[in-house]
Amino acid sequence: MIVTLAGGVGAARFLEGVVKVVAPGDVVAIVNTGDDITLHGLYISPDLDIVTYTLAGIIEETNGWGVRGDTTNTLEMLKKLGADTWFLLGDRDMATHIRRTELLRGGATLTEVADQVRRALGVATRVLPMCDQPVGTFIRTPDGLIHFEHYLVQRHAQDQVLGVHFKGAESARPANGVLEAIREADTILIAPSNPIVSVGTILAVPGIRAALEATAAPVVAISPIVGGAAIKGPAAPLMQALGYEVSARGVAACYAGLADLLVIDNVDAALADDIRATGMEVVITDTIMRGPAEKRALAQAAIAAARELRIEH
Repeated sequence: MIVTLAGGVGAARFLEGVVKVVAPGDVVAIVNTGDDITLHGLYISPDLDIVTYTLAGIIEETNGWGVRGDTTNTLEMLKKLGADTWFLLGDRDMATHIRRTELLRGGATLTEVADQVRRALGVATRVLPMCDQPVGTFIRTPDGLIHFEHYLVQRHAQDQVLGVHFKGAESARPANGVLEAIREADTILIAPSNPIVSVGTILAVPGIRAALEATAAPVVAISPIVGGAAIKGPAAPLMQALGYEVSARGVAACYAGLADLLVIDNVDAALADDIRATGMEVVITDTIMRGPAEKRALAQAAIAAARELRIEH
């Protein structure tokens, strides 16, 4: 079984490749829920939905989120009625949020809801939220703490980042199945997601980091930083705020003591020796997922690297 720690768009695209290399039913995605937010009375789980929609083949490819070909009639009416509509929600996408909210209010856990949604959409890969308790990722700015979605979407990541706070993480616990999946995995992949507010949020849930540190399975991470810049999203200012160099070398520092091997892009080949000097193995390949072939090739490289690590140890 392959377990993948996953954030949003980058992780979802990587998982597209993974399920082309191995059977989708042999993959478990442990997904960040720190971005979850309630809007218009609805509970929204951006990363769970991005991963599920992508694996279901209904994602809006241009954005990497939302349902392909969706309309926005409901949101337009909400705006006309005076609602603040800064967060774009399509009509079919909103149906997911309505159903999720209904099930949660009826007593279901987020894990149970995520499982029902992925099954309804024909996704064979198990999609697990990192926890069932509410954990919010907040960005510390000169104006105070701002929820990550407000920082990223409403304010376009323009605020100066002073730090990151995972509200509620200390009292959360891994969702049902998360620790079991880590224990039973023969390969663990850390997707090319933001190491601070996607993967970092998952690791902030008590018990998950310890389980990863204790696993006998090889842990292979893929750098989301190429040539000193993030492929997508605000990883650069967040890494800088926490004292990490914005480079593949900085990503290695984020995963020190956790990952056995880091997959880096060809343009960062010169950093390989520095990373190896820390005790982490390195694979150099093309990490830009331009299309299906590149997604599959990157997944194949990561899985092959994990296989080599198992043979060596």
